[in-house]
Amino acid sequence: MVTYGERMTPDDETQEAVFRALADSSRRRLLDLLHARGGQSLTELEEEFAMTRFGVMKHLRVLSDAGLVVTRKQGRKTLHFLNPVPIRLVHDRWIDKYTEPQVATLAGLVPLLEGASPEEG
Repeated sequence: MVTYGERMTPDDETQEAVFRALADSSRRRLLDLLHARGGQSLTELEEEFAMTRFGVMKHLRVLSDAGLVVTRKQGRKTLHFLNPVPIRLVHDRWIDKYTEPQVATLAGLVPLLEGASPEEG
């Protein structure tokens, strides 16, 4: 396991938790299920997995600790909801800045390609 020194900021710790949470396919599946329909109970979510109730609870805890899932009590039920904000922050920090030059280049090619005749290829 990698350990970090004191130079790690709270934002870095948050993003580290998000990356760690997204690294597991079961957790990504839970996020997909909550994206499709928010407000699901543990019982509803565990029906989608070939693992124990405790296993699903552990995955939900990791997602919750990363801020990706929020829970709300409704009577006796605890409902789970997707919080997409941490994923968006990771996108803005790590994905968007790396794709912007490539997208601008591709967008610049569109007029050139649309102006080409079929014989020109």
